[in-house]
Amino acid sequence: MLNLSVLLEDSARRYPDRVALVLGETRLTYGQVDAAANQVANLLTSRGIGRGDKVALTCPNLPYFPIVYYGILKAGAVVVPLNVLNKGRENAYFLEDSGAKAYFCFQGTPELAMGAEGKAGYDATESCEHFFLIMADPSAPASIEGETTFAEAVKDQPATYDSAVTDETDTAVILYTSGTTGRSKGAELSHSNLVMNALTCNRLFGNEPASDTHLVTLPLFHSFGSTVQMNAGFSTAATLVLLPRFDAQQAVALMQKEDITFFAGVPTMWWGLLHAIDDSVDVKKIAGNLRVGASGGSSLPVEIIKDVQDKLGVQILEGYGLSETSPVATFSDPDRPPVPGSIGIPIWGVEVKLIAAEGPGDTEWKTVEGADEIGEIAIKGHNIMKGYLNRPDANAEVLRDGWFRSGDLARRDEDGNYYIVDRSKDLIIRGGFNVYPREVEEVLMTHEAVSLAAVIGVPHESHGEEVKAVVILVEGASMTEDELVAWGKEQMAGHKYPRIVEFVDALPMTATGKILKRELK
Repeated sequence: MLNLSVLLEDSARRYPDRVALVLGETRLTYGQVDAAANQVANLLTSRGIGRGDKVALTCPNLPYFPIVYYGILKAGAVVVPLNVLNKGRENAYFLEDSGAKAYFCFQGTPELAMGAEGKAGYDATESCEHFFLIMADPSAPASIEGETTFAEAVKDQPATYDSAVTDETDTAVILYTSGTTGRSKGAELSHSNLVMNALTCNRLFGNEPASDTHLVTLPLFHSFGSTVQMNAGFSTAATLVLLPRFDAQQAVALMQKEDITFFAGVPTMWWGLLHAIDDSVDVKKIAGNLRVGASGGSSLPVEIIKDVQDKLGVQILEGYGLSETSPVATFSDPDRPPVPGSIGIPIWGVEVKLIAAEGPGDTEWKTVEGADEIGEIAIKGHNIMKGYLNRPDANAEVLRDGWFRSGDLARRDEDGNYYIVDRSKDLIIRGGFNVYPREVEEVLMTHEAVSLAAVIGVPHESHGEEVKAVVILVEGASMTEDELVAWGKEQMAGHKYPRIVEFVDALPMTATGKILKRELK
């Protein structure tokens, strides 16, 4: 038997007085967080919700998130984290598709009405029976008339609870994929999947009990934040400093104030940090405390890696994974010098290979053997999801003999390090030649006037697709589109360099900081 909630419970037993969560001036100990999670478990049990039942959660990076998350697990139920940016129609789909019986939803802000959108989704769903509105101020009445607040629901619940017995193969969390290739699918992750991934992260980063302070600005509803920082951090009684929404200047200020030792972010967050460091920042103090810098979500431009090392004195460790892999599948080898630009090697207990299969209907997944040959990443190990909820056809496409097919293109060097080339769906085919946007972006980022670049394919009458670069210039830099095209022509092969350039002030991004190329298209 195994229950993911043991990560919190064990730390609460060993370090009850250690600070677990920080939000502004609010500080909660492990003992307090565990007691609050017990109240959530008692609430769910009192409503007839138990082992295997689905419970949805919409909440930004606030103490409520881990409290409700682990409370659901303690009750033996399944956590269904939802994106805080969802609209009512989307929430209704996720509630209905997962079969959620209860829904905890944060009230939101005037700019982002999570509570109203959550309630709209709840009202449109027949299967969901309970709605709990989480108020920023626990003493405040419900911002939606007639609804029960979270504080009201748990106030009389006991602060002790004997966690439900669950099997290691029971589903613990259902994470919905981004849905870029169709309607979102719910990846079922078991207690074992998530416990093993969290413990493996600690092994990778050399995390010691009660010693680290994480800055958590990655959304906790996403697998990167929930596994690499929340679950891994709670398992070692780390202190988690929460930042509900990424703001580079606030992040730098917190790194300085709270003596942050561990920061994980997607490439755009690291880019933002670099641009937020000015003469008022005590860079020496930040660099002296920062022990681990990690990046994932998408490939990190080599130029950013170099700049972070120059300014903060830390080598960013890169990893790779997906919601379907709990998420970490590869990471920089802690026993070797990091290889800039590489996503590392398979983590402990996981296998990775490259396959040459051209489509889901292929009868055989042919392995790509040669060094530096490009193939699609396939993964096997303790981190692989049970499957997509109620999607047998989709499971047949991506799961075979224990292997999961990722949809990402990569190459492997002679030393076994992997390098992401691109998403297979983002591949540009110009005049019959393959163009990998990632490679073009890397080159563009070396130009002194280019701060950030995203490369996409756009329809072209004769070539099929043309290469387009959407670029943010360095502040104060002056450059024309034609000048960047001409420079690119000098740097890249004829089929690769972008013929179309557009300068913008910002790029559309997901809540996790990934560039939304489908919106650019």
